Amino acid sequence: MQEPGTLIGPGHNLRSITEKISNTVLTRVTPLPWLIGFALGFVLLMLFLYAVSVLFLRGVGIWGINQPVGWGYDIVNLVWWIGIGHAGTLISAILLLFRQQWRTSINRFAEAMTLFAVSCAALFPLLHLGRPWLAYWIFPYPNTFGLWPQFRSPLVWDAFAIGTYATVSLLFWYIGLIPDLASMRDRAGNRWVRYLYGLLALGWRGAAHHWQRYDTAYLLLAALATPLVVSVHSVVSFDFAVSVIPGWHATVFPPYFVAGAIFSGFAMVLTLLIPLRKIYRLEDFITARHLDNMAKVMLATGLFVTYGYLTEAFTAWYSGSGVERFWLFNRSFGPYWWAFWLLMLCNVAVPQALWLGGVRSSPLWLFLIALVVNVGMWLERYVIIVVSLHRDYLPSSWGMYAGTFWDRLTFVGTIGLFLTLIFLFVRILPMISMFEMRHLWAETHKHDEPEPADAEAASTAPATAQPASAPTAPLYGLMAEFGDGEELLAKARQTYQAGYRRISAYSPFPIAELPAAIGLRPTRLPYLVLLGGIVGAMGGFALQYYASVIDYPWNIGGRPLNSWPSFIIVTFELTILCAAGAAALGMLLRNGLPRPYHAVFNAPRFKLASQDRFFLCIEANDPRFDLVGTRQFLEGLGPVGVVAVEQ
Repeated sequence: MQEPGTLIGPGHNLRSITEKISNTVLTRVTPLPWLIGFALGFVLLMLFLYAVSVLFLRGVGIWGINQPVGWGYDIVNLVWWIGIGHAGTLISAILLLFRQQWRTSINRFAEAMTLFAVSCAALFPLLHLGRPWLAYWIFPYPNTFGLWPQFRSPLVWDAFAIGTYATVSLLFWYIGLIPDLASMRDRAGNRWVRYLYGLLALGWRGAAHHWQRYDTAYLLLAALATPLVVSVHSVVSFDFAVSVIPGWHATVFPPYFVAGAIFSGFAMVLTLLIPLRKIYRLEDFITARHLDNMAKVMLATGLFVTYGYLTEAFTAWYSGSGVERFWLFNRSFGPYWWAFWLLMLCNVAVPQALWLGGVRSSPLWLFLIALVVNVGMWLERYVIIVVSLHRDYLPSSWGMYAGTFWDRLTFVGTIGLFLTLIFLFVRILPMISMFEMRHLWAETHKHDEPEPADAEAASTAPATAQPASAPTAPLYGLMAEFGDGEELLAKARQTYQAGYRRISAYSPFPIAELPAAIGLRPTRLPYLVLLGGIVGAMGGFALQYYASVIDYPWNIGGRPLNSWPSFIIVTFELTILCAAGAAALGMLLRNGLPRPYHAVFNAPRFKLASQDRFFLCIEANDPRFDLVGTRQFLEGLGPVGVVAVEQ
């Protein structure tokens, strides 16, 4: 039986981890549940395209929005999908900064879920416009009308926040994929599949200098994404909080929305991950401890959400305002009472079952509770938007709202889009981060014996059998193979102490002390990221100042033209965007990527450097390099073999 506290099941090693995860993609046999799930998602996606086609032909009137409820299912779904997208960044960024190892098995899937959820969310404000082809008007650019967007508007803040969040999430996800794409490249049997993964891997070799800058860039992206994930749903909440409509004008909204987003996001991760864990038999990697920790986070954020509900109610009662008290009564006992009490059941009562260890350890119960929470969080957004709008200050304008068939079909269709993207992702890309799992395994097995060479090692021409004669092609260097990361680190130090300076070391996961062992200096990437952030901040503020004060001054509510507090949000988003772009681009360029060809790829067994073997290379342009002497030195280190690497 698997121990409840373990992160990786017993009986695994570096090779088996790589094989198990990569084979879920490289296998030619597609599981039947995957086919059923993909077919369901694809059918719903086709219904979505049909609903959108009718929308474009007939207009947004088919949705049932009216006066006073001008925001219906479309904005409800926007907020719901954006909230779901928060779990990926939380798992990847915040847990990484806190060095929580249990994130390793679920972060890749959660990051992908973030991208797909944000894609679904972004569709609704576009479709809500009625003329989505004019959506670019909200972005600042010199246009023929001489107009600028209103930078004091939370709707403009939304565009910048969601756009930045989607871009940074995409960078974070892709940067995290690069080492695993190299593993897929080196394991793929089909030539065209190998070329595709090789193109996406950008020539990643797993060199020590690669890992040094990669770790720095990944950590910086996590640090940038952490305040970003807090800001995005806070900005979404400003759509409501900055208004004067009863039920919306509340300072509790930003933290309350963020907690609700994490609550619903973790619920969606569990909803999808539990079935996929069973389909692909990943119980050794997504263990009982992972499910237990996710359930605890969901319970904690659910309590935050409950506190938000109580704070809203108390504030309305304590304010002494008749309007606020009426809003509280109307929400609880008015025409939409059923939605309010159902969301209380789903979001407050049902999650209390997570206090029980038996419930947290049961995948079935967790799946059912996660489904209930997803429903409850959608109802919460419905109550916030529809119930607050349908009865405002003026009784003569009161009205009722009920979504039409087309509202529901559009919403269900985006679920189809989401499922289609999820199933394509798990079929094309590894849903678990292989290099991080290898790193986690290595950290917990530091003092184990090195893994023995496999049968392939014996059949792939051990370098010790090669003659010491000069190679026929220009020589790049001599490469030694080792079976353990600690052994590679020790031999790299020994090589540097012997006076060699043109040294490269290659590993399937980052080894913290390896760059220093071969004489690499600390990377200057953080300074580049700082410069990118400064440029983004200054550019963002200057853009708003020029547009609002100099080129097109608008008198909005008697406020000063230089409304710098209103400019902070766009300035912040552009700071994060430019800094994240500098981190990702700087890491790639400083590592010399993309580089599809490199001499080390000519080494017969180098493809294992992205899987489970470790290599040390002394380059031929090293001042101390001598073909015979250097070979004897490397053989004296006790490697599996030594090979001459040609250019």
